[in-house]
Amino acid sequence: MSMSIEECQTPRPGFPKPTPNTPTNVLEQFSMKGKVIVVTGAASGLGGAIADAMAEAGGDVALWYNSNATAAQTRAQTLHQTHNIRTKAYSIDQTNASAVAAGLQTVLADFSKIDVFVANAGAGDSKRLLDQPLDDYHALMRVNVDGPVYCAKHVGEIFQSQGFGNLILTSSISAHIVNVPVDQPVYNASKAFVSHLGKSLAREWREFARVNIVSPGFFDTKMGAGPLVVNEGLRMVPLGRQGDVREIKGVFLWLASAASSYVTGSDVLVDGGYVLP
Repeated sequence: MSMSIEECQTPRPGFPKPTPNTPTNVLEQFSMKGKVIVVTGAASGLGGAIADAMAEAGGDVALWYNSNATAAQTRAQTLHQTHNIRTKAYSIDQTNASAVAAGLQTVLADFSKIDVFVANAGAGDSKRLLDQPLDDYHALMRVNVDGPVYCAKHVGEIFQSQGFGNLILTSSISAHIVNVPVDQPVYNASKAFVSHLGKSLAREWREFARVNIVSPGFFDTKMGAGPLVVNEGLRMVPLGRQGDVREIKGVFLWLASAASSYVTGSDVLVDGGYVLP
């Protein structure tokens, strides 16, 4: 029940909460020096660009990958040599809750803490529900739903124990609209789950961590616009093209850094304006 104006005049114990010691200089706010960041799906594509962004800002990066070992290990080595930061690549199956929990403990042993966890890894399966075998449905949900839940649950326990943390979930424009011309209801629903999970966790974890979501549109990666949708997709993007991974690095860095210290529960669209029409 809503309170009256008179009832709302009584101060609430513990409020207002203290403002974090955010640097005054805006460029310093974006620094990740002294921070440890875990990025899933970090071997290539958006995840690789996110790992690059954190390293370029001075952060130490743990790169999680599923199968592309060479790319992940090469990226980790290059980032270490280029930016003089600590990096390490880890082979983690995010659809296995025990593997996620063990992987996080290994990162803690190697880096001593986890400041930011970017749950970026995901899979695509653009099929009509009536054409999609249930085995394919289960496989997609294991990656896109179970994986983020396992990552959030186990890193959230660490954040709560530390008393600080920052979770960033990669969702999709498909959480916000129904894609055309190819029907893909299960994929869309899986990403809607991710977006709402993030918003809900922002409240649940309000005492110790921030949680935000990034919803990319079509980017020029293997998860980008396929041959059946690219012509219509580009027509519907006001900017008239797919994004380059360089154009999303700053968004993840902003959410990971002190520059966004008053932002939680937000779902940031990075789509060239696709969802506007």
